[in-house]
Amino acid sequence: MRDASRQGVSETASAGSSSWIVVPLLLIVLYFALILAPTLLAHAQDLPPRKWQDELSSGLALSAFAGLLIEFVLSGRFRLVSGHLGIDTTMRFHQLMARSLTVFILVHPFLYVTPMMNEPLPWDATSRLTLGLTMGSFATGLIAWLALMLMVTFAIFREQTGGSYEMWRLSHGVAAVVIAVFGMHHTINAGRYSGDSTLATYWFVLLAISVFTLLWVYVLKPCWQLRNPYSVQSVRRIALKTWELVVTPRKGAAIGFSAGQFVWLNVGHSPFSLHENPFSIASAPTNRGQLSFVIKEVGDFTRSISQIAQGTLAYVDGPHGNLVFHGRHGAGIALIAGGVGIAPLLGILRQLRHDHDKRPIVLLYGNRAHDQIVYAEELEEMRKVLNLRVEHVVGEPPRGWKGRTGVIDADCVEDILARPDAKNWLYFVCGPLPMIEGVEATLLAMGVPGRQIVSERFYYD
Repeated sequence: MRDASRQGVSETASAGSSSWIVVPLLLIVLYFALILAPTLLAHAQDLPPRKWQDELSSGLALSAFAGLLIEFVLSGRFRLVSGHLGIDTTMRFHQLMARSLTVFILVHPFLYVTPMMNEPLPWDATSRLTLGLTMGSFATGLIAWLALMLMVTFAIFREQTGGSYEMWRLSHGVAAVVIAVFGMHHTINAGRYSGDSTLATYWFVLLAISVFTLLWVYVLKPCWQLRNPYSVQSVRRIALKTWELVVTPRKGAAIGFSAGQFVWLNVGHSPFSLHENPFSIASAPTNRGQLSFVIKEVGDFTRSISQIAQGTLAYVDGPHGNLVFHGRHGAGIALIAGGVGIAPLLGILRQLRHDHDKRPIVLLYGNRAHDQIVYAEELEEMRKVLNLRVEHVVGEPPRGWKGRTGVIDADCVEDILARPDAKNWLYFVCGPLPMIEGVEATLLAMGVPGRQIVSERFYYD
């Protein structure tokens, strides 16, 4: 899903402000409270208990279905949520919870020991002795159950099955709607507890929130983008298979953002289409006249970037991401980039230059080849106005190369960044996943507190 400029990274940092801890904690508590609410409402009905297997099955189904409806919100890119948790943490949480809830749904039909008779017995008003399934409620439950299994399986093995991201996203969305609608029918009509007016109202509220989320993502947000279009100002090659893409707003100023954030960029398609890709913003927030991106040729869109004509319509969704230094404090700043992971760190560097920041800054920048280095001249110019040290690491150096060689590993990080006040610095890391994990482990081993390490991870499995 992410382009190489954001590949592999984990938002492990937080600022000193208590809100960075309190708000995420409150959001997590709210999430689990919403999941457990149906079970508590069922318990409050004070119906005669059934066998424990039946009650366990109902409890799992009630909590799981509530969780699946809330999953719509987690995947909706709402900054009210991701702005506090970090969008990488939000999506990882969405992924893990979806899998856990799927297990609950998967096993729940097999836990029942009560007969699945079509009609409850005349003397069994509380459906204690029968489940009371009708053909309709059984069919909708089975359809939702199968759709959930297919959706989660396809999501887990998406990389192996191939296909475009747009097709995966479409199928994911359709499956989610099927699960919500058919699951709702099954829950209301087959559940022993969900026929209660209070619990039924709760289900309809959650369903309404899910529907609003879909409207927001696929209708309301694209309508806003239509009113705020951009144009491609320039596309130029800046390194080996690496391009700079600049877009400018057709009216007014570009979106406001913090240095290090990213947007989903749609170039040459309607905002109602699914053709969008996430790219880090490489320009500084102070330059409200444009947004610039550093893009490497790795996917369907990026391989054709050289063919984009000047003036092509573009739309942006954002900003997103917590890879920002705003609100964080450090005696110095270390920027550690692998390949095109330099993009968000360039935005930070350009902002620091604009602010005339006097703190010591180290840029540790690794590439496979020397001709993959971007903006080498600009980095040299920055050294004249910032207290900046630039360290290039090249895996396959050209003849006569006098800089560092190899990869950004533990020895490299310790050699360059080990200093008496290392614990008080801020560290921003962006690049391939193995590099990120290695750098984070090294910094932690050096005694750097986790709150001083800022990164985002979007690849887990």
